[in-house]
Amino acid sequence: MAAEPAVAFPQQKTDDLTSQSIQDLMNLEVTSVSKTEEKLSRTAAAVFVITPEDIRRSGATNIPDLLRMVPGMDVAQIDANTWAISARGFNEEFSDKLLVMVDGRSVYTPTFAGVFWDSVDLPLADIERIEVIRGPGGSIWGTNAVNGIINVITKSAENTQGGSAVGGGGNLAAGFGTGQYGGHAGNTTDYRVYAKFFNQSSLPDLTGAPGGDAWHLSRGGFRSDSKFSSQDSLTVEGDLYGGKEGQEVLAFGSNNAIRSVGSLGGGYLQTVWNDAYSGGSTSALQISYDRNIHNVPFRDSRGTLNADFQYRFAWGERQSIAVGGTYRYTSHLSNSASVTYLASDNIRQFFGSFVQDEIAIIPDRVYLTAGVRLEHNEYTGLVALPDFRASWQPNARNTIWAAISSAKRIPSSGDTSDHVVGAQLAIPGSLPEQIVLTGSPNFKNERLLAYEAGYRAALLQTLTLDFTAFYNAYNSLRTVEPETPFVQTVPTPLLILPFQFRNEMQGEAHGAEISANWRPFSRWTLSPGYAFERLHMHLDPTSHDTTMFPVAEGGTPDNSAQIRSHLNLVHALSWDTSTYFVDRLESLKVPAYTRVDTGLTWSFAEKSSFSVVGQNLVRDHRVEYLDAAGLLQSQQVKRGAYGMFTVSF
Repeated sequence: MAAEPAVAFPQQKTDDLTSQSIQDLMNLEVTSVSKTEEKLSRTAAAVFVITPEDIRRSGATNIPDLLRMVPGMDVAQIDANTWAISARGFNEEFSDKLLVMVDGRSVYTPTFAGVFWDSVDLPLADIERIEVIRGPGGSIWGTNAVNGIINVITKSAENTQGGSAVGGGGNLAAGFGTGQYGGHAGNTTDYRVYAKFFNQSSLPDLTGAPGGDAWHLSRGGFRSDSKFSSQDSLTVEGDLYGGKEGQEVLAFGSNNAIRSVGSLGGGYLQTVWNDAYSGGSTSALQISYDRNIHNVPFRDSRGTLNADFQYRFAWGERQSIAVGGTYRYTSHLSNSASVTYLASDNIRQFFGSFVQDEIAIIPDRVYLTAGVRLEHNEYTGLVALPDFRASWQPNARNTIWAAISSAKRIPSSGDTSDHVVGAQLAIPGSLPEQIVLTGSPNFKNERLLAYEAGYRAALLQTLTLDFTAFYNAYNSLRTVEPETPFVQTVPTPLLILPFQFRNEMQGEAHGAEISANWRPFSRWTLSPGYAFERLHMHLDPTSHDTTMFPVAEGGTPDNSAQIRSHLNLVHALSWDTSTYFVDRLESLKVPAYTRVDTGLTWSFAEKSSFSVVGQNLVRDHRVEYLDAAGLLQSQQVKRGAYGMFTVSF
């Protein structure tokens, strides 16, 4: 996904880290852990918040590159328009244990169990923050929130008043632009509207030739925020997008890549009604409809209606209780020449309800949170997701927390009903062979029991520290199992080599993540981070899997690190540099690499600036990921540079 870097609006309420204490970062409000606002310092979860200042300084042109700054997030680019992104292991193009949302609206597709990152595109300047949770969140957000949650939260229209224009380009980001305007409609409503586009050049393939993965996308959208009283508010937002992209598609079971160009498009409409009552109780009703069409590498056309309700109230002086329910109706058509699905799988409904109780054992010091979510799906029936969290603040500068959580990934359409026909392989002197992969109607939930503990502190006015350790135990993980070959005689004789998805792998993962923010001088901020993780997988005695096991165990870097630097050189000139190290992917034979991005921004007028940014400066060509699923031919990430003008009025 390509987009323009973030710019500032003239009336935007944005916190600048250079004008506040580093300790203030501990007091950021987050909502994705418990669906209610709470201070980061008190949160009993591994949370990393990407702020508007982080976005502006990063020089990133898309959300995947922004996520590289989060310790414990594995971000790997496959080609110009495809990424593999996961938390705490199991990374692949469709990372099925990571729940991704925009303003609380899930963009996780149940067709392939993952995210089309090329469709998660919005003006970066409209992002209020990105809350990244490493670890489970099933008791609040439901199934599929297994190893992590990403919630992209956009700004209220009140904070994006006035107009802005962005334009620029470079060798990879060949051209991009955004126009936006925010205003008032009467005395109760603020709004904004925007339109944006980009053209992205192709990356080189593994031989160095152009990869045929260039793409372009246009998008337009709006948001309105109405305050009818001090207690009632309504948000309405939506967008439409469309474009084309190229990919090198591998026929299943073959190394022959076929270049394909397809379209993508869709949009959404979402409303959120918030109401506050006397006594401090609140309620929220969110209704959304998404429609997305993806034609590369396979056709996936899906419509989803989702309704979510939450009610929160105080019980006595020390308890805050939240209850809620969810209903989701989704229909899809994803058949193509090589991939088909059962007709009975085209329409699915999901129901869920939850209750969570937060107890102040010692007010302002010790908190205990217990919750459970019950969810029903048409694949595996009723699912229970309990969660227990505790936090202790011995003083205002230190927090110690621990959690035990259960999470599950329910089957996707691909797990249960797909039928993938691979390439025909000519065997001299024998029948031609063809691999066929099918889903299993008996596919079970993948299960996780997670143990976490963390320490968060403001050690000095200029230094904060956040540390997390975890142990994850997995059961019933997906494997690809061979079945008995047979001869197909119609229309031509073929030896069919059948494979089927099953649940015949278990394992455990352990690791630690640490991040810090340090301001050695008033004009200079450093933000280092490091993550270690090790996965150990075990196959059932009946399993003969040779596909999923090596990727699960050796497809995650043991070590990764990053350090970001922001320096105000003079009043109008700033210099930002980000350095990322990613360890070797053993099973994929991808070497370790270091990435360096750097940029200079000149604010030559009060509301205008010019930036020049260099990306991937260490090496001109490198591979970050080899598609383990064997669907896409990976391309090489290339050194890039772009220039950009911004103006606000």
